[in-house]
Amino acid sequence: MSTQQTHFNYSELLTQPVEQFLLYLKSERQLSLNTQVNYRRQLYALIKLASEIEISCWQNVDSSAVRLMIGRSKREGLNASSLALRLSSLRSFFNWMVNQKQLNANPAKGVLNPKQGRHLPKNINVDDINQLMDIKYNDPLSVRDRTMLEVMYGSGLRLSELVNLNCKTLNLIDGEVRVIGKGSKERKLPLGRESIKWLRHWLSMRDFLSPQDDALFISKLGKRISPRNVEKRFAQWGIKQGLSVHIHPHKLRHSFATHMLESSGDLRAVQELLGHADLSTTQVYTHLDFSHLANVYDSAHPRAKRGK
Repeated sequence: MSTQQTHFNYSELLTQPVEQFLLYLKSERQLSLNTQVNYRRQLYALIKLASEIEISCWQNVDSSAVRLMIGRSKREGLNASSLALRLSSLRSFFNWMVNQKQLNANPAKGVLNPKQGRHLPKNINVDDINQLMDIKYNDPLSVRDRTMLEVMYGSGLRLSELVNLNCKTLNLIDGEVRVIGKGSKERKLPLGRESIKWLRHWLSMRDFLSPQDDALFISKLGKRISPRNVEKRFAQWGIKQGLSVHIHPHKLRHSFATHMLESSGDLRAVQELLGHADLSTTQVYTHLDFSHLANVYDSAHPRAKRGK
């Protein structure tokens, strides 16, 4: 890894710990070259900022100094994601210094990340959803695709959650599915009447594709369907069904959230169904019991109305 860097006349009390940390990332953490370069870039930018506010060693940095450096970075034109990356690099460096007994506490720990603009996709209106779902074909691949559309929109799944579903995670009698989300966290979600109907139809045809394992949704070769294949098939169905909007899996998830919120107004329940505070970065993740979630789902989702 190239260590070329203009150090100017920075204090060794600033540069030496950074170089030790970078060596730790390379030799012990064995991070990728690209990650090491990013850390170096961010930390030397912070050394420069620390020098500008007349800080000669990291032991003199407190939370106010961290906020000042991040504030100056913002005035230099860094966007929110770049500021978050810079602050994250500083936190990691200070954590290492604490572990090395060079600092008593991490002064960046309580400093909040800058707010980032949210670029959520436009949701698909209910009429377009119904038009998209009105697939007349009855071959295995068409039934599979209709089922994936129903389940993704019906339960607000992430694309990764959809493709990783297994047959054993379904409970069609009680109308539930177990999903493994981000951070390997499991959550139980209600399935609407349409989802249950099409899941049963698909399961009756799934063996025609000679499945190789317990994957719920499989390709024509019998293997677990890939995220890219799902994206491609959804886009094709959007065109085939005459929609003017591009159909992408995340649009279905976003539409689920939007339509549920419009109908129920229960933000916390929707966040729980989504698996995280997707609609508000400041919303505290709230655990609600499943019966409450199911009741909100049944009363609010356009294609729910679960049958017993």
